[in-house]
Amino acid sequence: MTALYLSRARLKPDLDRLGPVLFPDLPAARTGVSHRLVWSLFPRELKERPFLYRDMAPATAVGRSAQGGFLILSTLAPDDRSHLFDLETRPFEPALRAGDRLGFSLRANPTVQGRDKDKTTAGGRKKTLRHDVVMHALRSVPKGSMRAEARRRLIREAGLGWLMRQGSASGFSLPDPDIVSVDGYEQFDIDPENRRAAAYGGRRPGHSRLDFDGVLQVTDPGLFLARLAAGFGRARAFGHGLMLIRRA
Repeated sequence: MTALYLSRARLKPDLDRLGPVLFPDLPAARTGVSHRLVWSLFPRELKERPFLYRDMAPATAVGRSAQGGFLILSTLAPDDRSHLFDLETRPFEPALRAGDRLGFSLRANPTVQGRDKDKTTAGGRKKTLRHDVVMHALRSVPKGSMRAEARRRLIREAGLGWLMRQGSASGFSLPDPDIVSVDGYEQFDIDPENRRAAAYGGRRPGHSRLDFDGVLQVTDPGLFLARLAAGFGRARAFGHGLMLIRRA
């Protein structure tokens, strides 16, 4: 298996004055800036992203509390050439066996392939369409006063269903789904200035996210570690898909 590194990057204390610039309060702006900040730790000439990352600030944080720093899982050791961060890096070499139980935390963009699974782009190419699992589940609920209540229920049901499907394909199971937390549902507009609408058929590009926390059981260590390295779900370039694990 390719070598992996787990890193923590925090803004240097003497650069706090740059916090509002590097960690803006607007979620869409912060997502884009965070993506570029993490990329700055890796060679510019790379054609493929060698990392997953997670912004450790709470989703609703503003001001100084938004400067939580990043956890980064990568196939290359990061290098802070810009001297912006206090950077700690160590090899990521978990020794896992089938049957091991692990506490986990995952921030992901869970999607599902809908009935309208393909779309022809302006260039004549086929593009697979993915749907937010929560909004996809809400399609069957009539609009009205009960929709908000159904939305709260479906966040958990649709999110948990997605995670269990991920486990079946990724070498883990959920021994007690009832104790898995599914929370933090939020939708993001990643193009607030509407610069990329033409490439998305007039729609503003965006994504949603969910936070999962609980206990999993490893069923296939090799498959599970490979999926950890690749990430879960979509929008992995924007801080999603990194599963953090610990011994339960």
